[in-house]
Amino acid sequence: MQEEREKRQQDDCSHRSGRIEALEGKAPDASLVALIEFPSREAAMEFAADPDYAPFGEARKAGSVSNFYLIDDTDVAGTIPCLGKG
Repeated sequence: MQEEREKRQQDDCSHRSGRIEALEGKAPDASLVALIEFPSREAAMEFAADPDYAPFGEARKAGSVSNFYLIDDTDVAGTIPCLGKG
């Protein structure tokens, strides 16, 4: 299980930065934003529920105000050609 998770983490596209700049609207009240790309919703849900991840998730929540969002790549309005229609 540990090797599979490490492999998923290497394969996943992730980005993290404390340099948050609003180009439109109000900047989020956050000192760090991390984006992790998963191959599917199911893979993200499995990651979040993985017992091997639980201690890290608990440490993250204990040491910060934290939100964990799932954002898909569909276009709800159906007006962006490169995204699937939601």
